Amino acid sequence: MKADTHPDYRYVVFQDTSSGDKILTRSTIETSETITWDDGTEYPLAKVEISAFTHPFFTGQMKIVDTAGRVERFERRYGSRKKKAKATSSEADS
Repeated sequence: MKADTHPDYRYVVFQDTSSGDKILTRSTIETSETITWDDGTEYPLAKVEISAFTHPFFTGQMKIVDTAGRVERFERRYGSRKKKAKATSSEADS
């Protein structure tokens, strides 16, 4: 295998920011933060917004996670189109 071709595959702790749950697995993700695991070893830390601990498919509960106003931006774009479409269709009916 050629040197410096593949990223470093190592143990990384992924932390769900909404629930605080953590899982230790292997990944090639680059992170600047570290965390001490239960065994006393320090591992790189990757923070995620949604994981299997909080995803609606696995929990059975619907939950909207709004980061940086994405829901409002979506509603502005597509909600206003519905209103325009209704107004246009009612004008056409007249």
